[in-house]
Amino acid sequence: MSNIQSNAVPQEKGLTAVGSSRTYNLTVAMLGMLAALGVASGLHAMLIGHAAAYGNTREMPWGLLIATYVFFVVTSTGLCLVSSIGHVFNVEVMKPIAKRSVFMAITSIIAGFVVIAFEIENPWRMPIYNMLSPNVTSNIWWMGTLYGAYLFFMVIEFALLQMGRHKTASMFGLAGVISGVAAHSNLGAVFGLLNGREFWHGPYMPIYFIASAMMSGAAAVIFFSWIAYRANGWQMSEAYKKSLRATSKIMALLIAVLAFFDCWKVTSGIAGHPPGKYEAVMALVNGPYSVNFWVGEVMLGMVIPFVLIIASRSKNFKTLFVASASCLIGIFFMRYDLVVVGQIVPHFHDLGIVDLPQFFSYTPSLHEILITIGGLGLCGMGFLMGERLFKGHLSEDH
Repeated sequence: MSNIQSNAVPQEKGLTAVGSSRTYNLTVAMLGMLAALGVASGLHAMLIGHAAAYGNTREMPWGLLIATYVFFVVTSTGLCLVSSIGHVFNVEVMKPIAKRSVFMAITSIIAGFVVIAFEIENPWRMPIYNMLSPNVTSNIWWMGTLYGAYLFFMVIEFALLQMGRHKTASMFGLAGVISGVAAHSNLGAVFGLLNGREFWHGPYMPIYFIASAMMSGAAAVIFFSWIAYRANGWQMSEAYKKSLRATSKIMALLIAVLAFFDCWKVTSGIAGHPPGKYEAVMALVNGPYSVNFWVGEVMLGMVIPFVLIIASRSKNFKTLFVASASCLIGIFFMRYDLVVVGQIVPHFHDLGIVDLPQFFSYTPSLHEILITIGGLGLCGMGFLMGERLFKGHLSEDH
């Protein structure tokens, strides 16, 4: 692959290298096959019934697919928020990452919608009755409505960015930010307002979701940018490097904020032994999900990325890529633990009911795993195809 220097105007040289790259085409084909496998698994689950295809039970109605959906929409909202710093709020150093971030926000939320469509037994009813029979008292109704508006605004914003109409795009970007924040805080409220689930219940959940979205978005910007420039065979301009350095600092700050949240989540769950919450927190800290928590959430999601960013002083981009990849893997563990651990403590556990287990068990089925892999494949395929179709999202001097 030929390199394009930072001051080079022609973009076609790098794109020709990408377009003719056997590795690139093979990667897109493999990701497409994974996406197709996920869709086929979801359709098969609809055919044989969710009870037969999925590992969910009456006691554990939410599982891997809900966690994957949350992962995708959290990342999408974070990408929107990070991109808005530049072209909506006019922070010059963040402008170079705008186009790719907006495109990936669209791609990731579409992947999330595909995953949740197969989790819902009759997904076609949602758009129909969302309009014909709206329930404004339902958080889930608001979630669907707000995320629909968010996707609409992001698509219009990206189209305007492609046309070079940055001022109008910033207006739709602001609308996307508002609807995205509203949708995402509402998603947090879906968990936080369930007073029957002590592990989730509380007013901090919507705030936690917004903070974690920013961390996810910053990690995703670095992750996809590094892969894009490697795939395109380009050399980053100084403007883009400065943008990624600033993004990594935002990421480090948000990791510290999330660590603060986690510390108080554990402390509030242990102090005073609050019924239901104490058992769930102990399942995380010193129970069946302790490996997920300490290795996945803490080490991969926070400690390793934070140390790498600080040690490299945000200057070594390969190190930043490793930090972002580690962070995204850890964030997936966070979503999974949040969804599953919130349900494992039986109701009336403190009454000593005979034959009631200490924790309900849940194991993702093959269908759930394949749909999750399919969602990741769809997101990756969309990313690589976008790099070719939109000429690497280059508009500024980078």
